[in-house]
Formats: sequence, structure tokens, C-alpha cells
Amino acid sequence: MSRDAAALARLAERAAARAAAFLLTARRPDPAAWTAKGHHDYVTAIDQGAEERIRETLLGAEPSSRVLGEEMSPDAVAMDGLVWVVDPLDGTTNFLHGHPMWCVSIGAAIDGELVAGTVFHATAHRRYTAWRGGGAWTGGDRMRVSPIELPAQALIGTGFPFKHPDLIPTYLPQMAAVLSATAGVRRGGSAALDLVDVALGRFEGFWELMLAPWDMAAGIVLVREAGGVVTDFNGRDIGVEHSGVVAGSAAMAGWLRGVVSR
Repeated sequence: MSRDAAALARLAERAAARAAAFLLTARRPDPAAWTAKGHHDYVTAIDQGAEERIRETLLGAEPSSRVLGEEMSPDAVAMDGLVWVVDPLDGTTNFLHGHPMWCVSIGAAIDGELVAGTVFHATAHRRYTAWRGGGAWTGGDRMRVSPIELPAQALIGTGFPFKHPDLIPTYLPQMAAVLSATAGVRRGGSAALDLVDVALGRFEGFWELMLAPWDMAAGIVLVREAGGVVTDFNGRDIGVEHSGVVAGSAAMAGWLRGVVSR
């Protein structure tokens, strides 16, 4: 299936901008209106309203495409043809508490292969977009992963397994090992924005024990087009799937995989 990846990226940008505008003007819901959809995992009518706007924009322009979205279609969809992988509000807990670390994330996959993506950090008014073969860009500037390869100089991003308490005993030794070997570890609460930071060269690496496809689809394209790699803990390239994640330059991702896989 032949598609213009750059055109898909532009369409994703329009959809993300529409959702971000809605989210920026939405009133934060009272905690009584938060609905728990899993362990420490909340959804509100605001998340759903943002996804509705994304769907309207994407399917209005590409009616034969499908949407794999966190809030309205979290179950598997057929991956043949054009599929949009959407997180209308990545960092929901941050949003609910008035913390600015949240975003809209939209990836595009063709026959299961990720080809384009955009992440809109609404509170910072910054957009990050990439498409296969076209590079990763923000505000007209090319994004590139960090050249730092010494672990002692590296700043590493991570995500806590708060939705998967059974993984905490695995995670804590990983954190201890990375903390002891690097310049520092940061956790922001939005995997999409963590991957943006890898693509920008702010983080030398990132790891998380389990992410859903909508958490990372756009970020995967950004990191790869910025010259980095995104793999599972065995070094296999990640597609549209639930998986553990390691990202960074080839050298840093390789080192980080070795540390967290011990």
C-alpha cells in the first residue's frame, strides 16, 4: 500500500492540534468524575472528547483508515492498510492534577509498519513530527539523538510500572543499576514526551517495562528518524504492539539493554 508519509504526518498534525486546543480549554474534571479503567489508570470525558475530535479529523480525510485508540478502541484492530495509533491524552494523571507534562500523540502505520507520527506538547505549544525517510522536526529544526555515549555522562528517562504492580520487583533493581551508572534518571509521566526527549538529545536513553502501542507509536518514529533506535529488551525493533521499550542512540540503547536485562 503506497502512501505519502509526509502527507500522513501533516494530517496527524491537524488532528493533534484540534485535540490539543480542546484539552487546553477544557475544565479539569472533579475527582468524582474520574473513572478507573485499570490499576491507577483513569479516564474522563475529556480524554474521550479529545479522541472523538481526532477521529473526526483523521477519518474525515481518510475514511477507509482505522483508528487504534486508547479510549475508544483499545482492543486489537486489523493492521492491514492505514491505521492511526492514537493517545488523545498521554499523561492523563498529570493533566488531572494540573501538571504540564502531557500531550497528544498520533502515529500512522501502513500494513503494520510505523511510517509517521506527531506529538503535540500542548502546554509548551510545541509540536514534534517525523515521517519515514523525512527526518524528525520541531519548529523548522531537525531533531537528532544525543552523541553522548559514556554512561557516566548520560541522562536517562524512565517510566514507573504503576499500572503493573507485579513488575515493581523487576523494576527496582533496574532503577538502582541505572542510577548508579549514569548522571541521572528522570520520570515525567508521559512516555510520548520521554521519547521526544530522546529524539531531541535531552535524554541519552529511555526504558520502560511495558507500554501500549498508543503510548509510543509516534515517539518510535521520532526517535528513529532522529537517528536512534527503539527496541524491546531483546533488541528487536518494536512495531504496533504492547512491549517493554529501550530507546536511544544505537550505542546507548545497547548499553541500557544490557543493564536492565541483567
